[in-house]
Amino acid sequence: MKRGLFAKVALPVASFAILLALWQAVVVMFHVQSYVAPRPLAAIQAVTDNWSLLAPLVLQIVKETIYGFVGGAVVGVFFGVIMAKIPVVQKLLYPTLILSQAVPVIAIAFPLAAILGFGTVKPIIAIVVWIVFFPVTVSVIDGLAHVDNDLLNLARVYGASRWRTFWQIEVPATVSPLFSGLKIGATYAITGAFIGELASPETVGPAQSSIYIYIQHANSNFNQAAVFGITLLMAIIGVTWFLIVSGLESFSTPWLRRSTVRRWRRASPSSPARED
Repeated sequence: MKRGLFAKVALPVASFAILLALWQAVVVMFHVQSYVAPRPLAAIQAVTDNWSLLAPLVLQIVKETIYGFVGGAVVGVFFGVIMAKIPVVQKLLYPTLILSQAVPVIAIAFPLAAILGFGTVKPIIAIVVWIVFFPVTVSVIDGLAHVDNDLLNLARVYGASRWRTFWQIEVPATVSPLFSGLKIGATYAITGAFIGELASPETVGPAQSSIYIYIQHANSNFNQAAVFGITLLMAIIGVTWFLIVSGLESFSTPWLRRSTVRRWRRASPSSPARED
């Protein structure tokens, strides 16, 4: 257990360290100027030195990501269940869902901002919902379509109602596919929030009120250390959100890790055996 947990933590950290080392090597070997690409330490320092200004902006985009992710998950599960249970609805809506994802996100970001209001979090959250709900919907549909028919037939033989069959057989069988969609959504959620801030800036100029405006201002001043630092920070937030969803998956699907029920309380060797 401890070895597995160590591997899950150590390997991502090692991968991140290797990435920074390669970044440093490329900048040093090719004599890249700082106004083109800074060294990793300079990018990290640009974030830490301005953390008092960045902290509320980071908290804001994290909130937008969480709200949009939760909303997209709820919408995705709802549409997935409805479409899986009503074939007519699936045939009617599935082409529309595919068409909605064929449109570039940036193309719908500005119309959503115009409809929902510039300078508000509504279009930002809506864009994150737009990105997250599709993989969740598809995962739920596929999960419900591949439930073991033998289990369903056995439930019918024992007279289980449709509602009970759904909750005790179909829902557990769909949890793993659902989390596959959630992990995909978690990876892109922070990107959706950033695109939303691009389409719905609250202010213009040096008075930064979002991560996008902060990066825009830094880029206009050729402060590449700040640009790379914020980009690195956004990547860390995205990976962290992915790991949180993966942790929730591990907690929600204990049967994938062990075939027996965990014994939370073990009797000591000296304690007498309990008689039923």
